[in-house]
Amino acid sequence: SSHFCSSLARAASIGSHCFVRSSRLVVPAMAAVTRTAIVRAARSLAVVQATPLAARSSRLSAAPAPTVLAQVLTPVRKFASRVGWEEGEDVDLDSVAYGFMASQALFAGLELGIFDQIASAGAAGVDAATLRQKCGCDAPRMTTLLTALTSVKCLRRSPDGMYTLSPNTAQYMVTSSRHFYGDYLKFQIGRQFYHRMGALPEVMVSGKAPSYASWFSDPDVAQTYTQAQHNGSVATAKYLVKKKLQLGGISDMLDVGGGSGAFSYVFVGATPGLKSTVLELPEVCRTGEKIRAQQPDEVRERVNFVELDATSPKWPVSDEAFDVVLMSYISGSVPEPIIEGLYANALKALRPGGRLLVHDFMVNDSLDGPALGALWGLQHVTVNADGLGLCPQEIISRMGKVGFDTSKCESLEMIHGMTKLIVAHKS
Repeated sequence: SSHFCSSLARAASIGSHCFVRSSRLVVPAMAAVTRTAIVRAARSLAVVQATPLAARSSRLSAAPAPTVLAQVLTPVRKFASRVGWEEGEDVDLDSVAYGFMASQALFAGLELGIFDQIASAGAAGVDAATLRQKCGCDAPRMTTLLTALTSVKCLRRSPDGMYTLSPNTAQYMVTSSRHFYGDYLKFQIGRQFYHRMGALPEVMVSGKAPSYASWFSDPDVAQTYTQAQHNGSVATAKYLVKKKLQLGGISDMLDVGGGSGAFSYVFVGATPGLKSTVLELPEVCRTGEKIRAQQPDEVRERVNFVELDATSPKWPVSDEAFDVVLMSYISGSVPEPIIEGLYANALKALRPGGRLLVHDFMVNDSLDGPALGALWGLQHVTVNADGLGLCPQEIISRMGKVGFDTSKCESLEMIHGMTKLIVAHKS
């Protein structure tokens, strides 16, 4: 971000950042540690103590002691096969509690360049000693990290000690891959959101958290966040244009809180004659303009940045001047009372027949999942304490209050299990 991680993504993503983004592994869940024989024996003793003496005697005589002991010592909980939060009927407490360790293992692998080094070694793989030298960590702790990454299936280890990448790691965590989004996980999730989540208990009680505007007033924070979010947003925008939305013959677009301008570059590149205005915070605009300079001439010349805190009551744009107003990851990033004002400003800026596109992390209207959408909503609390956990119904109802026709609103799945797109039409 742009959460989190999927990541969180997903992968990518969130909390423990062990999620599956459709076919993408945004972050794998860490296998839980089984209970020790001592704990299980204690539970067995508690059952025995609660059983009448006569019943105890008959049960003990009916079952040989070695068999009972074997049952006590055999671990029965196996969570390594769980691939999503929704699997199973009950919470996997250990995977939730210890998932942060797997997240940091993944982030450390990215920071040290482990995945790139293994990829460069080819199909034969590489041993731990070579990785210790090439990754700048010539100590036993490197093997500890490699073992952790292998245990959560980021890596594979052959019987002779050669490490190779899992298919998902090779596709998404290697910088030379066209599907790489490790920079998003490394910079935005690992270096920024991960640490913010540590403040969640305090924020829940105090209601005090930095706003995105104050957070992004730091040039380094703004640059790290915007650059990290860019690649993921480009991929999402391409998917939106190809699979979900017919842009048609539009000529003017307003990209509210557009970050690097990723959606604008994709939309403009796919639509002849389309021009886009990106409204963003000043420090974010600085990074966005650098990224714009890297775009093809025909795209760069049709995208411009205008400095603005989107929560401002008035936008520096003309009424009825745009065919599309896009808000990606904005509704969940502002205080709840401001959301209606955003949609009201969008309505004013749209020409008759124009569309408002709201893309964000959302849960279902039933408020019971999906988990990654819910966890990203929770992450936003740490930088937006007065925000709203989003679902289609909450967004559409606010669109209706400012004048959009709710009967024509559409709700579409975007990043599987994490984000949705709401499309509203101006009469």
